[in-house]
Amino acid sequence: MRFSGNLIDYYDPRNSYLNEVMERRTGIPITLSILYLEVGKRLGLNLKGVSFPGHFLVKLAVKRGQLVLDPFTGGEAQSEADLRQRLAQVLPTGKAEQAQLDQYLEPATPRQIIARVLRNLKNIYTQTGKLEHALAVMHRMLLVMPESVEELRDRGLVYQQLECFRPALSDLQNYLRRRPQAPDAAEIHEKILELKQAATRLN
Repeated sequence: MRFSGNLIDYYDPRNSYLNEVMERRTGIPITLSILYLEVGKRLGLNLKGVSFPGHFLVKLAVKRGQLVLDPFTGGEAQSEADLRQRLAQVLPTGKAEQAQLDQYLEPATPRQIIARVLRNLKNIYTQTGKLEHALAVMHRMLLVMPESVEELRDRGLVYQQLECFRPALSDLQNYLRRRPQAPDAAEIHEKILELKQAATRLN
């Protein structure tokens, strides 16, 4: 069907929306992998998504082990050397050669896959200053991963930037309530004081 990875505009948010990916026949590794998994399922293939660092992949159990495929490049098989080369791009120098590949090839759950798609979108929107779009993604992220206190904190910070002081205060207070020993606790305390002052001025 001539689907291919979007090398021209990798960070276009449309690459993370499945309807756009299907219509335009281009996307990023994770959305192309989702389509690959669903087509494979209909063909009777027991494919699994792999949340590999930096690049989502797909794997298939075979008689002699497992076949790791990259839907972004048309389903190319990945050798051990290919995988270690990918790891070398995200791990500290010298770690990729010693790494146990199996731990990076664990199958991802549907919830983890959705969370990774949303995280990609969140990063794109926050980096391009589209905070209202980012906020909508964060609402969905917290529905998928309600236990993620970091997402709660990030939403609070975006609320603050949008001058939505009361919801920002609520999110940041909840963050500290759930993670009182967080590394950024002092910084968040300062943000909470600022928000309380802003809310008082509004009153």
